[in-house]
Amino acid sequence: MPAPRFLQLSDVAEVLNISANQVYALVRRGDIPAVKIGGRGQWRVEATELEKYIERLYTETRQFIDSHPFGEDAEQTEDVRQ
Repeated sequence: MPAPRFLQLSDVAEVLNISANQVYALVRRGDIPAVKIGGRGQWRVEATELEKYIERLYTETRQFIDSHPFGEDAEQTEDVRQ
C-alpha cells in the first residue's frame, strides 16, 4: 500500500519527534504548508511539503554551521581576538 499523500498533525509530530502543539504552531506560522479539510477544519500536511520543510532545515543548519564554526577554527579565531 502506498504512503498516504496527506498526514495528520500527529503524524507530522511523530516524524519530527516533537509535540502536535509544536506542529500546529509551525503550520499556523506558515513554516509548514498545510490545508484545512472538512467541516471541522482538520489540518493536513502533504507528505512532500513535510519533506521540503525538512530539507529547508538541513540547508539552514548547514548555513548556521558554516557561519558559526566549532572546533580548532573557532578556537583560532578566538585567540586572534584576544
